[in-house]
Amino acid sequence: MSGLDKTTPIPTEIKLHQKSRRLEIAFDNGSRFELPDEFLRVYSPSAEVRGHGPGQETLQVGKKDVTIEGIEPVGNYAVALQFSDGHSSGIYSWDYLYNLGVNHEALWQNYLQRMEEAGASRATGATPLEYMDKGKSCGSGKCSH
Repeated sequence: MSGLDKTTPIPTEIKLHQKSRRLEIAFDNGSRFELPDEFLRVYSPSAEVRGHGPGQETLQVGKKDVTIEGIEPVGNYAVALQFSDGHSSGIYSWDYLYNLGVNHEALWQNYLQRMEEAGASRATGATPLEYMDKGKSCGSGKCSH
């Protein structure tokens, strides 16, 4: 993720559409994107999702019904999104949001492919993959080793 510079498109409007569960973002270069809440959640820039380096990402499962419950400005360069599953640690910079918009379709297809390869589900209540990957079993929300 690059830093902001004079070429970074800046949002001119950010609207939360609660019924359609989408965040609409218009940029000063004329671009406009409608990004689904689930997409923004699974591509959160937080360390919880992205890890602390390449290959440390945690595949987000069970986020199909997640919604954005709040948007907080972070300086004049980003927003923090609060999600219905309690996640709120991602800082979405203008360049990150713009890149998500430009690459939405490819990123979404990549996510769906990774879900399929992992045998995971987008449905709410799906078993977290970090437990499945480590040989732990989870049932009724309780995980054992």
